[in-house]
Amino acid sequence: MITLQHLVKSFPAPRPKRQGFLQKLTQPRERIFAVNDISFTCRPGRIFSLVGPNGAGKTTTLRILATMLKPESGIVTVNGYDSALHEKSVRGQIGFLTGTTGLYERLTPDELLRYFARLYGIDSNTFKHRSQELYHLLGIHGFKNKKIGELSSGMKQKVSICRTMIHDPAVVIFDEPTAGLDVITAKHIIELIKDCKKKNKTVLFSTHIMSEVELLSDDIAMIHNGYLIFNDTMEQFRREMDQENITEEFIYRINQVETETLA
Repeated sequence: MITLQHLVKSFPAPRPKRQGFLQKLTQPRERIFAVNDISFTCRPGRIFSLVGPNGAGKTTTLRILATMLKPESGIVTVNGYDSALHEKSVRGQIGFLTGTTGLYERLTPDELLRYFARLYGIDSNTFKHRSQELYHLLGIHGFKNKKIGELSSGMKQKVSICRTMIHDPAVVIFDEPTAGLDVITAKHIIELIKDCKKKNKTVLFSTHIMSEVELLSDDIAMIHNGYLIFNDTMEQFRREMDQENITEEFIYRINQVETETLA
């Protein structure tokens, strides 16, 4: 389970380009709030979708959850561990997949996974079972011994998924996992997300592809400019819809917030 309570995170605003050197040293910088008082809960056996336009605060929220960033205030707990007090324990609970692979291109997929399995303290028998299961699920057997630098972007993303899942995490975070991928590779990832749900894992899923949100979501939170503007079940979201489909409803709600902000 993931619980966020009143999460806040801001970053210094860029300084004006024409500002003098002394002004840059002495003038206080304004803060831009990427996440502003966000609270929600993701439960095991359910897929929780976090949606919002570019710059809404989704990735900042996910990076805080993964202990890659520290919040200014608020509490994050992952399976009972406070992320501020027990970072290592939280990291052991989480598998975090982003659209940026960041793989070691001189290694083969099999070598890379063995390396990460050792980091997680996974024994050889468990590694063999886990890797074979993931290779089969994602169709990796055909290139598991090729250099990662020779693989396509879709193949690399599959390897990233294996790296994310090799320690069988109880909590899985997917940040734009199918962005820029071909239909077949995207389908493999969707099937993996469904498999995580079947295994009663806590799944947090962020994407711009609203058809995937509609297909997968049990719960949904929508954020815009760092603020939470919807947080409930997918069923409730459908009941409240004023538009013909989820994409149009998403655009409608974002436009409503922007209109109210300008008013």
